[in-house]
Amino acid sequence: MTQEHHAHPAEDHNQLIAERREKLKGLRAAQEAGQGPAFPNDFKPQHRAEQLLAEYGHMSNEMLEPMKVRVSVAGRMMLKRVMGKASFATVQDSSFGPTGGRIQAYINNEGVGEAVHTAFKHWDLGDIIAIEGELFKTRTGELTVKADKIRMLTKSLRPMPDKFHGMQDQETKYRQRYVDLMMDEQARKRFMARSLAVTSMREFMVQHEFLEVETPMLHPIPGGANARPFVTHHNALEQDMFLRIAPELYLKRLLVGGFERVFEINRNFRNEGISV
Repeated sequence: MTQEHHAHPAEDHNQLIAERREKLKGLRAAQEAGQGPAFPNDFKPQHRAEQLLAEYGHMSNEMLEPMKVRVSVAGRMMLKRVMGKASFATVQDSSFGPTGGRIQAYINNEGVGEAVHTAFKHWDLGDIIAIEGELFKTRTGELTVKADKIRMLTKSLRPMPDKFHGMQDQETKYRQRYVDLMMDEQARKRFMARSLAVTSMREFMVQHEFLEVETPMLHPIPGGANARPFVTHHNALEQDMFLRIAPELYLKRLLVGGFERVFEINRNFRNEGISV
């Protein structure tokens, strides 16, 4: 079993980062030797974890293996188990569903070759990898990709939080939201829910013949609401400007101009109070 332990003092944390940077140097050296770029940008996954689970998750291995379903996936390596001549990895992509966008891969010498498998054993949790192969079910019934091709796409230079506890400190969650999203499926679902809510509002307005518009972000005079504005300076015009506190006045001008129904989904900036 190869897992990093993440409850380290600062010096151990820095040591882990230094080790990962050394691995990146190795990747760049291989690039110079003609073995491809350290950060390739030419791989496009054809499948998503949740799509595969929905389509094939209900099948038994006896049904699935004869179908020889070939798949191409990519994601961040969240779990890794090395057991001699065979290894398992769990990758997480951006799909949402019962598995949290995760699918397992089975890697062995026979499938990817001994050299590639040996290289894989030195990859770290957090690395983004590409996997190609055929689907099968393990003895425990987990949908798995039997890899015949694996590639490193992005080297992770910082160790991930502990896989069992995730990020516990609320302040750190807010400061490093990207790490929280990486580890917490519920946090990612909240971001997705917000996007769907905004999309739903936009679709509703368009269906009712409202025209979506964009009004100025910088105002010469703050208006449309009673709030303290942020002040900035426009160098080209040599005048102070204000970040908008409300879009109302410009939307009204559009009504005067002949647009009967308008809407805007925007940001307003009020220089008072603070919250998460």
